[in-house]
Amino acid sequence: MNFLEIVNKCLLELNYKQVSAFSELVKNDHKRIRDIINVINNEICNAEYWNFLLRKCTLNLPANTNEIDNPINGRILYLFIDGQRYQYDENIEPFVSGHAPCRKYSGMADKLLFPKFSIDKSVEIIYYTKNCVKDALGNEKTTLENATDESLIPMPFAQSLLVYGTCLRLKANPQHFKFSYWLGMYNEALSNLKSRTSVSAQYSPQVNLFRK
Repeated sequence: MNFLEIVNKCLLELNYKQVSAFSELVKNDHKRIRDIINVINNEICNAEYWNFLLRKCTLNLPANTNEIDNPINGRILYLFIDGQRYQYDENIEPFVSGHAPCRKYSGMADKLLFPKFSIDKSVEIIYYTKNCVKDALGNEKTTLENATDESLIPMPFAQSLLVYGTCLRLKANPQHFKFSYWLGMYNEALSNLKSRTSVSAQYSPQVNLFRK
């Protein structure tokens, strides 16, 4: 479901007039709805280590070099060189002084720091992307901007989370006659997202009931 469709679902839920094009979104509430959708989309994507945000890339570490540009827009989960996992070390001093510890890497500004090797090395990285949106061509980015942009949150969870979450934020009044309904639907969608997006059923959240 794209950005315009999400906006229209919000308008429908709020009993506002729907639109056929982005150019019709000119009212203050229209802008607020668009902004809130982006806030909620970013908050959800950055709140957990979601499987759907995992990405992989391979970098080249030239021989006799201990630093390369860090192209990773996100948080590194695993880093491998020659099939060996390297652990992150926040202490950059041994890396910049030429005494980097074995099987460790670090980071400084926009650089990744490593031990020096006498030959070129391939660095494989698994990471969680900070991007939470894709455009019509599949290019990832951080913000919903165009009508055809889509959230990286998988459907059908994205629709419920973004629509009901936006209605909750826009009205922000527990006394509103639909507030409890929106809250319940939002919480249910969030629980379903957590339980159904894991690749392995063994790692899905479970609810255990006990009798006294």
